Amino acid sequence: MTDLVPVAAAAAPAAAVIFTPQERTVRLGDLGIARENLRWSEPPDDDIPTLAATLKAAGQLQPVTVRPGRGRKEQAWMALDGRRRRLALGLLLEAGDIDEDYPVRAYVETDPARQAAAVLLTNTALPVHVADVIAAIGRMLKSRLTVTTMARALGYAEVEIKRLAALADLPQDAINALRLGRLTLKQARLLARLPDKAEQAELAEAALDGRGFADWKVIERLDDARVTARDRRCALVDARAYGDAGGRTEADLFGELTPVLLDPDILTELWLKRARGIAAVFEAEGIAVHLTAGPEPELPGDLEALGYVYGGALPAEVLALYRAQREVYADRMEAARGAVEDADRPDVADVAIVDMIHARIASDQTGCGGRAVTTMVMWPASGCGVEVRCYTPVEPDDGPEDEGESADRDAPEPRAAGAPAYVGPEVEAPEPDIDGVNHALHAVRTDVATRGLIRALADDPGAALTALISRLFVVIVRRARIARSESALSIVATGFHPAGGRVIETLDGDVRQRLDDRRAQWQASGETVIAWVHGLPHGEKMGLLAELTAACLDVREENTSQIRRAAPGGGDGAGGALRRRDHPALDARRALPAAAFQGAADVHAGNPGVRCPGRGGPEESRTRRPGRRTGRRPVLGARLPVMAGRHRAGRGRGGVGR
Repeated sequence: MTDLVPVAAAAAPAAAVIFTPQERTVRLGDLGIARENLRWSEPPDDDIPTLAATLKAAGQLQPVTVRPGRGRKEQAWMALDGRRRRLALGLLLEAGDIDEDYPVRAYVETDPARQAAAVLLTNTALPVHVADVIAAIGRMLKSRLTVTTMARALGYAEVEIKRLAALADLPQDAINALRLGRLTLKQARLLARLPDKAEQAELAEAALDGRGFADWKVIERLDDARVTARDRRCALVDARAYGDAGGRTEADLFGELTPVLLDPDILTELWLKRARGIAAVFEAEGIAVHLTAGPEPELPGDLEALGYVYGGALPAEVLALYRAQREVYADRMEAARGAVEDADRPDVADVAIVDMIHARIASDQTGCGGRAVTTMVMWPASGCGVEVRCYTPVEPDDGPEDEGESADRDAPEPRAAGAPAYVGPEVEAPEPDIDGVNHALHAVRTDVATRGLIRALADDPGAALTALISRLFVVIVRRARIARSESALSIVATGFHPAGGRVIETLDGDVRQRLDDRRAQWQASGETVIAWVHGLPHGEKMGLLAELTAACLDVREENTSQIRRAAPGGGDGAGGALRRRDHPALDARRALPAAAFQGAADVHAGNPGVRCPGRGGPEESRTRRPGRRTGRRPVLGARLPVMAGRHRAGRGRGGVGR
């Protein structure tokens, strides 16, 4: 017998409930917050005052959901949905803007199920995206609502509405990219600052397509067209003096960028006026002073610019005096920097600047062998207000030139008697036995020996490190012209060759000075390079390797059309990695003085405060101008770029890591 299993018939779908809410008006004094509200015990959030201002300006737009009160401990009506609106109305009540009889629109729920639904639904609302807010502001603007009207209705400050209105004027692609997370709010603000609508549309389309947003390009574009309060002239011209002279200032709408100075000519006049007072002190001492806040002035061709001098070009006593004077100059520069920051005492700052320039003149005169400074160029500088470059007449040749001397006019200049060229020691090696050995056999022997040394060196990291550092030291510091056939290691390195010979003392100049000291230590040891390097402690070896490697670094780009996305021939190698802002090596910037990077920025921007040798600048190495005889032997800081140029000639941009 078969058991029959009953089959339940499918239930018919329940019809949707159509409910018409019961709306009524209740007194504010009779309205409380129900305990079953999930945020009943939470304190008011920071946006309650804004909501109160909106209710005061625009009234109540959305009714609250309430249930009847229960017992004597509750008020007549208890809010299930509308807690924040009740708190905002309470602020208005406390401020006296409304009273307890203020009418509040409410939906009354008596069904327990609907009361529970009202409590839950109030906590499941989705947050509003900022792109939707911007789009809503744009629609309000198109409906001809004014900024003041919108601010009063929404309870926002007018500046906030203006910022949203500026973003609403962006191309639709930018709003869509912002909504999709392909454009940040900060990037959208940058885009809104661009005056060219076509450029805005191009960048927005690139961001929407997932090609990224070039923040640096927009910032560079904005910086090129503006004079801000960070201009070097502002060190001596404070905002109050600029405003009193009629200068106009435009603040950034979004409050993120430095204010823009709309009258740079007034700024220049005020700087020149104050700088003339400083220059008058030195003009009274017989020094011709040229002031410039723009292009460099034309100077006579018989003047030689003075700058920083590295070790090796001066006798020991004079070098010690020179370095002591440079320390005095650095101390007075810091004193001037602190005095300039006090805008209420310009006379004290001017005296500090004069003392700083006197220290600079004294050190420059010592560095050039005691020749007097006759001319000085002064231009604006960040921090201490002014920067100077000193000039002295070119040193004339000694005595008249006779026939015998004319034959030797183009001969190389003899080295200074006090600084003879150093010749390193040579290791005695036995003569190879090549009797009866033909060329083919000798080639085979040396080839196998090379392969054996390669294996041995690979198995001995310590010896390999010594060999590598020694080779780099010979090429970069010693600058010995050793042919490939005369060197065991065929490593070729090219030192950094700054454009125009620029040297910044606190950046690459510091590394050059360290290598100059290393060279002096090697010379004093009386050992070969390999023996000296091998005897260094491991920490010293690693430090020397870091300095030599740093001297070979070159990530310069002459213009924006030569941007290197990665290291040539190496994929995403060292060059490409250092270009990324998140590379760990860039953390070393935090350990250097901020002034050092200000100097680097000045060089990049063409600041005359940092100049190449022979053209001036506060942190330059002094080299001989073409066609001018100085009678001084170049030192490491001046010769290294020259040698690097020789290495580079005929090799393209080859070198270590390329």
